[in-house]
Amino acid sequence: MDKKSNNKLSQETSPYLLQHADNPVDWYPWGKEALVLAKTHNKPILLSIGYSACHWCHVMAHESFEDENTAILMNEHFVNIKVDREERPDLDKLYQSVHQMLTQRSGGWPLTMFLMPDDQMPFFGGTYFPDKPRYQMPSFKQLLFQVSNLFKERKDDIQKQNDSLADALSSIYKAQNPISSLSSASLDQARLDLQQQFDHEQGGFGVAPKFPHTPFIERLLRHASGQDTIDEKALSIATFTLEKMARGGVNDQLGGGFCRYSTDNDWMIPHFEKMLYDNGCLLAEYVHANALKPSPLFERTCHETAQWVMREMQTEQGGYCSSFDADSKDEKGHAHEGLFYVWTPKEVAQILNEQENAVFSRRFGLDKKANFEGNWHLHIYATMQELAEEFNQPQEALNKLIDSAKSKLQAVRQKRIWPGRDDKILTSWNGLMIRGMALSARFLQKPEYARSATQAVDFIRSTLWSKNKGENGRLLATYKDGKAHLNAYLDDYAFLLDALLELLQVRWRAIDLDFAVDIADTLLEQFEDKENGGFWFVSHDHEQLIQRPKTYADDAIPNGNGVAVFALARLGYLLGETKYLISAERALKNASTGINQAPTAHCTLLKGLEEYLNQPQTVIIRGGEAELETLKTKMNTQFMPRRQCYFIPENEQGLPDGLIDKKPAGPVDKGELVAYICEGMTCQQAIKGELIVANL
Repeated sequence: MDKKSNNKLSQETSPYLLQHADNPVDWYPWGKEALVLAKTHNKPILLSIGYSACHWCHVMAHESFEDENTAILMNEHFVNIKVDREERPDLDKLYQSVHQMLTQRSGGWPLTMFLMPDDQMPFFGGTYFPDKPRYQMPSFKQLLFQVSNLFKERKDDIQKQNDSLADALSSIYKAQNPISSLSSASLDQARLDLQQQFDHEQGGFGVAPKFPHTPFIERLLRHASGQDTIDEKALSIATFTLEKMARGGVNDQLGGGFCRYSTDNDWMIPHFEKMLYDNGCLLAEYVHANALKPSPLFERTCHETAQWVMREMQTEQGGYCSSFDADSKDEKGHAHEGLFYVWTPKEVAQILNEQENAVFSRRFGLDKKANFEGNWHLHIYATMQELAEEFNQPQEALNKLIDSAKSKLQAVRQKRIWPGRDDKILTSWNGLMIRGMALSARFLQKPEYARSATQAVDFIRSTLWSKNKGENGRLLATYKDGKAHLNAYLDDYAFLLDALLELLQVRWRAIDLDFAVDIADTLLEQFEDKENGGFWFVSHDHEQLIQRPKTYADDAIPNGNGVAVFALARLGYLLGETKYLISAERALKNASTGINQAPTAHCTLLKGLEEYLNQPQTVIIRGGEAELETLKTKMNTQFMPRRQCYFIPENEQGLPDGLIDKKPAGPVDKGELVAYICEGMTCQQAIKGELIVANL
C-alpha cells in the first residue's frame, strides 16, 4: 500500500497536520472536499483533533495512525479528517462541547469524534483510544468496528439522539434576560471562592494536575491593589502561587519559559510542552506581581521568560512561534517526554567545577533522590538566603556561581536533540505575548522587550492583515512558510487590540493607534451580536458549522469576550468614543447571568466588570520626547490596574478627535510637560510640570 497515495495533508502548513502526511490513513484536512466525499458515499466522518506539542496525540498516532491494519479499517469505513486545534479553535470548541454533552466527561486531546456524513452532527466520541484493550477502554480497532456497525444498524436511534443534541446546542446561546444592573458582588464572591480553592501548602488552585490559571492570579492581584487598603490575603495567595511555580520544575530553570502544567501538587514534574499562550499570560502576571511586591525571584523569572521568548520563539520575520513539543528523541530516534530537560548528578559534576557543582546541586536538588524516571529534573529546593547561610558566602557570590553553572549546562543542553518546535504563527497567541512583552518593557525598563513586541506587531500588520480602501480590514489567523490563511476569530482581534493598547503605553506610535482602531471597528462589524450583545467566536461571514459559539468563561486562555470588553472600553475612554463603551456594556449585561452564577469561571470578564463599575483613569501626557522618557521612568514602577497612561510627543501629527485637543492650551516653558487626567469620560483641567507627579 502506498502510504502517500491518498493522504491530503502534505499541502497543509500546520506542523501537526504535516506530522500525519505520510500516515497510511487517507487523511483529509477539514474542508469541502472531505465533507462532500462523506455525504456522497454516505460514510461517517472520523474527526481527529490535536496539536503538534500534544504527547498523547503522538502516542495515538504511533499506535494507530501509523499502523497499516488500523489504517485499512479507517479508510474502508470512514472519511478521516485531521484538524489542528490551534488553527481551527472554532471546530475544537464546538466538538469539545459536544463531547462533554455526549459523554458527561471533560474532553482533551487527541479528541476523537464520529460525525454523521450529511450534517457533521456527532453521534459518538472520546479522546485517546489505545491500540490494545487497556485502561478500561476497548482498542481503537474494536471501536472502529463498533462505531461502523452502530452507524449502519441504528440510524433511527442516532437521529433521535442528534435531534436532542441539536436542541441542546441551539439553547445554549439563546438570548438571556440581562439583569438590570451589574454589581461588585461577583468580584467579592470570586475573591472568596479563590481563597477556598487555594492550596495553602503548595500554591495554585485545586489538586494535580495543576495548571497556571492566570486569570485567577490576575483577578487576585487586581483585587489586592484595587482596595482602599491592600488586600494582603489576596496578594499572598497570588504571590505564593507564583513563587511556587517559579521555583518548580514547571519553570525551565536553565533556559526560561514555563511548561503547560504540573503533573503533581508540588509543581515539580511538568507536562513538558511549552506553549506561547501560557508564557505570554504568565509573563504579564509575574510583571504585575513584581510591581506590587518586588522580589528578585519574580524579576529574574520575568527576564528569563522574556529572553527565552526572544531567543527561541521569535522568528527572524518578527512573529512568535506557537510551542515546543513535550517529547524529544534519543540517539536511537525513540521519543521520550522530558528527555531534553533532565540530568544526572554525574553528568553535571563532569561539566561544572567543584564549587559550582556544590552550590548548583544544593540549589536544584541534585543531592536528593531522582524525581523523574531515574533522572533529575531541576527544581529550586534551597533559597538564596539558605544557601548563603549554608556556604557562608554572600548571595551575590553564590548567584555568580549559579549563573556560571547555568551557562555551562545550557551550552551542553543546546547540543542535545531538541524537541520539535511548532513554528506556525498564530495571531491570537502573538497578541498574548506582545502584551506580556510590552508590560515587561514598561515595568522593568527594558526597551529591547518593547522592540521585540513591536517586531511581532509589524509582522502581523504586514502579513496577517489586509485592508482595502474604504473598507474595514480583516485579520487572518495563522501563518507558516510564506502562507497566511484562515479567517481570524474573536480571540485574534480581542487579544491583538489589548496588546496594542499596552504597547502604546510603552512607546507611542500613531500607526499602532490607527491599527487598534481598525481592529476594534472590524471586531464590532464582524463579531458583535447586534440583537443580544456580546461577541460571537467566529465572524458573520465564517463557514457555517452546526453551532455558532459565543462563550464567556475562561478556559486554557483568557476568554475572548472578556478581553474584548476590557480592551474596547479602554479604547473608548482613550478616544472619547462611546460606540466601544456601549458594545462593552452590552456584552457584560448579556453575560451577567453566567458571571453571577460562577464568577471564578469568568475572571477575565470580571476585569471588564470592575472597570465598568469603577471607571478607569486615563492619563495623556504631552511634551518633548526626552522629558517624556524621564517621567515615564518615574511612573512605570507602580502597578495601577485602573490606570492607562500614554506619553505622546508634543509634535505628534494626525491624532484622532479624542486626542487632538489634548495639547497645551497656552504657553509652556521649554521642556515642560502637560498632563490630562480623566476619570472615565470626565477630564480635569490640564496640569503642568512638577504638579503632574504630585497628582499621580
